[in-house]
Amino acid sequence: MTLPPRQIDAPDVVQEVTQLFLAYEAALMGNDVAALNAFFWHDPRVTRYGIADRQWGHDALVAYRASVPAPDFTRRLENVRITAFGPDMAVALCEFVRSDTPLRGFQSQTWVRLSEGWRIVSAHVSMIPWTSPDALPAPRS
Repeated sequence: MTLPPRQIDAPDVVQEVTQLFLAYEAALMGNDVAALNAFFWHDPRVTRYGIADRQWGHDALVAYRASVPAPDFTRRLENVRITAFGPDMAVALCEFVRSDTPLRGFQSQTWVRLSEGWRIVSAHVSMIPWTSPDALPAPRS
C-alpha cells in the first residue's frame, strides 16, 4: 500500500504525536510511573528495548517501571523527528544528552492510534560513545 503524499506528515497528526511525545518525556523525567505505563499499548505484544533491559509485554513494562528509581540526572533532547504515516501511525525519534554521562542517547517510539487512543507499540533506547557528527562516516546509499 502506498500512502498519498498528503497522508505523510499530516500536520494535525504530527502535532498530536509531538504533544504526546513531549508529555511522555515529562512523565519520564518526573518518574510518573502510572503515566509512563499508560503511554504504552496494554498488550503482550508491546516491546521496549532499553539501554540494559528489555520488556516483552505490558506486564513486563509495568514490573520494570516499578523497579526503576526516579532519574537523578537531567536530559536534553536534540534532533527530535516526528513522522506521521497516515492518520493512525507515527514514528518519534530523538537524540538525547544526559547530565550524568558523556554517552549520547538515541530513542525511537512507534505510535499507533488504537481504539483507546494513541499508544506506543514499540520503543528502543540506546547510548553510545559520541564524537562530532562531522567525524562520522557518511551514510551508505
